[in-house]
Amino acid sequence: MAEERLFFQAEVSRLLHIVANSLYSEKEVFLRELVSNASDACDRLRYLALTAPELTEDDPEFRIVLSVDKKGRGLTVADNGVGMDREELIENLGTIARSGTQAFVDRLTGDSSRDVALIGQFGVGFYSAFIVADRVEVTSRKAGEEQAWLWTSDGSGEFSVTEAERDSRGTSVTVHLKKGEKEFLEPERLRHIVKTYSDHIPIPIRLDGEGDKLNAAAALWTLPRKDISEDQYKEFYHHVGHAFDDPWLTIHARAEGKIEYTLLLFAPSVRPFDLFHPERRHRVKLYVKRIFITDDHEGLVPPYLRFLRGVVDSEDLPLNVSRELLQTSPILARIKSAVTRRVIGEIKKKAKKEPEEYARFWENFGAVLKEGIYEDPDQRDVLLEIARFRSTARGDELISLDDYVERMKDGQEAIYYIGGESLEGLRHSPQLEGFVARGVEVLLLTDAVDEFWAPAAQRYADKSFVSVTQGAADLDKFALQDEDAAREDGEGPSDSQTATLIALLKQTLGDVVKDVRTSERLTDSAVCLVADEHDLDMRLARMLKQQGQLDELAPRVLEINPRHALIKSLARRATEKGASDALEDAAHLLFDQARIAEGEPLPDPAAFSRRLADAMTKSIAATA
Repeated sequence: MAEERLFFQAEVSRLLHIVANSLYSEKEVFLRELVSNASDACDRLRYLALTAPELTEDDPEFRIVLSVDKKGRGLTVADNGVGMDREELIENLGTIARSGTQAFVDRLTGDSSRDVALIGQFGVGFYSAFIVADRVEVTSRKAGEEQAWLWTSDGSGEFSVTEAERDSRGTSVTVHLKKGEKEFLEPERLRHIVKTYSDHIPIPIRLDGEGDKLNAAAALWTLPRKDISEDQYKEFYHHVGHAFDDPWLTIHARAEGKIEYTLLLFAPSVRPFDLFHPERRHRVKLYVKRIFITDDHEGLVPPYLRFLRGVVDSEDLPLNVSRELLQTSPILARIKSAVTRRVIGEIKKKAKKEPEEYARFWENFGAVLKEGIYEDPDQRDVLLEIARFRSTARGDELISLDDYVERMKDGQEAIYYIGGESLEGLRHSPQLEGFVARGVEVLLLTDAVDEFWAPAAQRYADKSFVSVTQGAADLDKFALQDEDAAREDGEGPSDSQTATLIALLKQTLGDVVKDVRTSERLTDSAVCLVADEHDLDMRLARMLKQQGQLDELAPRVLEINPRHALIKSLARRATEKGASDALEDAAHLLFDQARIAEGEPLPDPAAFSRRLADAMTKSIAATA
């Protein structure tokens, strides 16, 4: 086949431009990335060979070899792993990952210190070779196939693929170094880099022509904790997570007894780009007796811990375990349960010991952990303990539910919350006015999952969770904090006037509202919308409708504030002759005003505009 020239995906071209302009502060990490990829290739073939031993019969010992061509300024990283065919070369090296491409590009800032953390997260560490190279060649032959392929690029926007020759399976990446980068051709420099960054890789790394291994070649998680330095843990995290940040939490433990396994897990300090991808996949690697099995099995850790990176190595699962067997394995189910408890327990310890660090961790991963409150009843109580929230009482400070319960008012039986799209929008919500005026704290929830876990949890510390936008607000037992406001609170239209206005509003609005009633929750606003206590919370209902899981929104309750000047005027007018016709537009304007306050689109903006213009015209004419 003749050489075929192809163009990089547009996002890859942008990435290569950033990389080529010295994105990394330490250029040597390119070798770490290439060695890490080679190790992954060997791991994957070792697993395939469990059921297809013929793939490795001619060469059963896995290895990574570094070769130097000083005259041609070439450094080659070669492995005898799984290899790639033509299509895989194009897919893996010509495009960024398999999902989230645009999200990746959107998050690139041009700031080296920030962008460096994104490169590994997106599985594009291979491109780091262009930090030091003016050309990169990849020769690969897939295990079980005879044909090899050569991928070549100078990183300028296109690459070529053509047939090639390779004596055996695996991949060789040759980096043709730029002038000024000859340090990476020196054996001592290569030994130092491998020892620093790749000592933990359990596959021998050798320098061509030298027999000694450059690395310890022992699975790090099998070593005693006392023999592992913090730097070794950090570099293993970089390898196993393809990450560039430092781990926020490291958990290394061995379970012995009826079921034996070792875990070495890390929680990142930077939010992975795909944290909210709909597939919700984790990237914890499952090993059996030090042999890699899979890195995405959903039965290993729950989806709400998908930010974890690391390994779990079982001594009890059979080596030839299949994905089908993993689905129903009671051993794996018990490992998953134990690992989950262990991780949440360690997070809880750190939350108590280092609250400021934990606050930063919660900002990154709290929304994901709250999924567990909804999905995992067994861990619900401890997840509620470690959950953090913003509230009406503490500004931007994150609080725990224990903090909230400790500050509850005398006679308060509920933990109040409100859900919305943004903190700023929630703080100005009319539904909060009565609570704030009485000093009753309300949790401000802005994550989509909040609408699911709160009803599922139901209670904490024997206090029920109650949405302030659902049902009648039981606030009459709490006194207003401001004396002037308290005096004004008592001023309003007569009961008969209010009743007449309510009847008129119900008659005019008809079925678009479920009810009209006076409100305890309003102090400054004239009206607001709330859900009936037997209906879904308003935000949850909107979300379900957007996702096509709900056909129609249930009519809401319109609450009016009888102490507001507008409502007072309307109540007095409602008892006059001809009020029904005179106040028809006002009824619709009040309802639309409540919709706008909820951030809802108006079904008939033209009608709203006409009514508002008419009302303003009459008001101006009356005062002229």
